[in-house]
Amino acid sequence: MTLTLAIVGRPNVGKSTLFNRLVGKRLALVDDQPGVTRDLREGAGRLADLRFTVIDTAGLEEATDDSLQGRMRRLTERAVDMADVCLFMIDARTGVTPTDEVFADILRKRADHVLLAANKGEGAAADAGVLEAFSLGLGEPIRMSAEHGEGLNDLYAQLQPLADLHAEKAQDDAPEVDVEIDEDDPDYVPQPTNAKPLQVAVVGRPNAGKSTLINQIVGEDRLLTGPEAGITRDAISLRTDWNGTPMRIFDTAGMRKRAKVQEKLEKLSVSDGLRAVKFAEVVVVLLDAAIPFEQQDLRIADLAEREGRAVVVAINKWDIEDDKQAKLRDLKESFERLLPQLRGAPLITVSAKTGRGIDRLHDAIMRAYDVWNRRVTTAQLNRWLTGMLEAHPPPAPQGKRIKLRYMTQAKTRPPGFVVMCSQPDKVPESYNRYLVNGLRLDFDMPGTPIRLYMRGQNDANPYKGRKKAGPSKLRKHTEGRRS
Repeated sequence: MTLTLAIVGRPNVGKSTLFNRLVGKRLALVDDQPGVTRDLREGAGRLADLRFTVIDTAGLEEATDDSLQGRMRRLTERAVDMADVCLFMIDARTGVTPTDEVFADILRKRADHVLLAANKGEGAAADAGVLEAFSLGLGEPIRMSAEHGEGLNDLYAQLQPLADLHAEKAQDDAPEVDVEIDEDDPDYVPQPTNAKPLQVAVVGRPNAGKSTLINQIVGEDRLLTGPEAGITRDAISLRTDWNGTPMRIFDTAGMRKRAKVQEKLEKLSVSDGLRAVKFAEVVVVLLDAAIPFEQQDLRIADLAEREGRAVVVAINKWDIEDDKQAKLRDLKESFERLLPQLRGAPLITVSAKTGRGIDRLHDAIMRAYDVWNRRVTTAQLNRWLTGMLEAHPPPAPQGKRIKLRYMTQAKTRPPGFVVMCSQPDKVPESYNRYLVNGLRLDFDMPGTPIRLYMRGQNDANPYKGRKKAGPSKLRKHTEGRRS
């Protein structure tokens, strides 16, 4: 998860010019006329060895109504909330204005880290404005000229410690995945603690009830909810102790089809939700019982599987269903057919509004976490592999049969297995699926992603390449032995 830097300030202070310089491209329109930028623009920023996401925002206006300026201001405020660092720009030639003072006060309250930049700082005409910037109470201003590239070294000096701090925090929060098997302790399964809580992301389409569900879990109205779709904008994490299990739960923005995601703010919200999936250990895909398994639901579940996370599928709004038995039967059939890569994953019916099924959801999350950490001994695997080969031998491409020699588990979180074979590149995908489905069934690993790697084994003749001994050498060798 890279550092996010939002550039904010009044209109026409040079935000888009700096944005273009940091991303190395003319992505944002630049003009002397104020108010050219109206929405949010995101790009990959680079400053010496620092890599970060930079957001160009609309100029901050004092309007708070539903006018265009008011909507632009709300959009910028949301970017401030989502960013790790805010770079507040003023015009050094104009000096500090009353509007700058208002927004400096807002940033002090809303942003975690604020850097102050006095732009257009080239020449003696900007001296007074740079000195005046100290009055905003945001620390020493960075004197810079975005147009001429001046002051970027000073920006780097202030940004680097924040980037290091963010990297440390991200490393602490990141889950351990693809963990190597410890041969000394094959039964070890890490248990969630207060220092390292179980990380759970709740994802789904807009208005599926994600925030309501999390409020029900934590036992209080911590998240804003309502009948309107899309209330949650950014991924919010909450710490809680759920039935004795320390957890960090991520509430994410609803993810719609890409073609429908037109508003830039929603694009940022969805990307924030995708990052939450990467930082989770268990992903709860929340579906609406009235319209389950739409295309976007399938994409979200597939994303969690490709990221190698344990998956639980929860069907919300179950309290308003009439024929529950028939509906549940149809849901299970659709799940098996549409998501074969998650075959056997827990399918739980809940009501976020009434709290019904919440305890079963907790049990399903813990069961999925346990399977995600599942370990199988090499002896068990090779006995199992022998039976699978006898039941269904691998194909023989070009008349030469593929030999699967032995198998071992190399990793957990998710379970990863290695099969040593003679022609790894010739093993068809269908045979891989046959083995993966067998692993799920025979070793009780339903729903969790399983990684299966085919590796070649060097079975060449060890004497190949050596020169043959000539007749004279052989004669001397035998004569020496006789004597």
